[in-house]
Amino acid sequence: MIRTLAAAALCAAALIAPAHAQDVCANRGDLDAQYCDLNKDLTADPPAEAARLKVPNTLVFTYTPVEDPAVYEKAFKPFTDHLAQCTGKRVLYYQVQSNAAEIEAMRAGRLHVAGFSTGPTAFAVNIAGAVPFAVKGYADRYQGYQLLLIVRKDSPFQKPADLKGKKLAHTSPSSNSGHMAPLALFPKQGLVPEKDYRIVFSGKHDQSVMGVMSGDYDAAAVASDVFERMARRGEVKEDDFRILYRSEKFPTSSFAYAHDLEPSFRDKMLKCFYDYRFTPEMQKAFDGADRFTPITYQKDFAIVRHVAEAAGEKFNRAAYEREAAKAKK
Repeated sequence: MIRTLAAAALCAAALIAPAHAQDVCANRGDLDAQYCDLNKDLTADPPAEAARLKVPNTLVFTYTPVEDPAVYEKAFKPFTDHLAQCTGKRVLYYQVQSNAAEIEAMRAGRLHVAGFSTGPTAFAVNIAGAVPFAVKGYADRYQGYQLLLIVRKDSPFQKPADLKGKKLAHTSPSSNSGHMAPLALFPKQGLVPEKDYRIVFSGKHDQSVMGVMSGDYDAAAVASDVFERMARRGEVKEDDFRILYRSEKFPTSSFAYAHDLEPSFRDKMLKCFYDYRFTPEMQKAFDGADRFTPITYQKDFAIVRHVAEAAGEKFNRAAYEREAAKAKK
């Protein structure tokens, strides 16, 4: 399915991008051919042609499918109601089942603003023209998470190197904590992915956690925020697991808008995000975060790009298709 989406996106790119796009763009970096980055902030510039700028009658919004999409549609309901009132537009929450589907929806113009997981954020920027503008956070900082390497507490494993020859769950090829970060960080812990252990893609962080609990996987690389949230909801007990490794802090899921939104409408929408304060129910769902904290992709996601580079990866179309093919297998 992911491979089919990627192929469809390539066909769409051929139709969308002007034939002379390569000639007229002075700077593109890792962005796909239909995007340009003249101000060198690493994100796609708005289209130069006014006719290509969008003011949607229905604003389509979604959040990364790290867990059951229906859970997040309900969690964001107070905010989507606010966004509709604030922008004067109908707001539709669009449930997506995978990171790839979310990226392709924005690329195809079906999705206007979305929360992307950390790793997929960079793919969304380069492949779909997403422009990150916020992360869930607090008055003084944005929310972050750590990569965890978890095993069952009753297992014999005490350190990462003990997992050599075992089966470990990664979530999806585009995930930072679920795949990119382990490729870069586990080798320093004496555990080289794909050499010292077999990678099995689970699809989502919660499925990785449950897979370890059920014995389907010997261990899993998961995001700390998802693991802790599952424990708070009573889906698992933290005491049933042992954490063999904990990384430094990464920014959590970003919120990004499609690069082709009309600037005055875009700015009005962004103010709606920045001025909003989460309801008590939303704060409970999102680890105490109470607002959308402003960020820039160039500065605040630098650590994510560095991890990818350390792992020998890039967030471009070639890497996206290569990793999607791995997931398909």
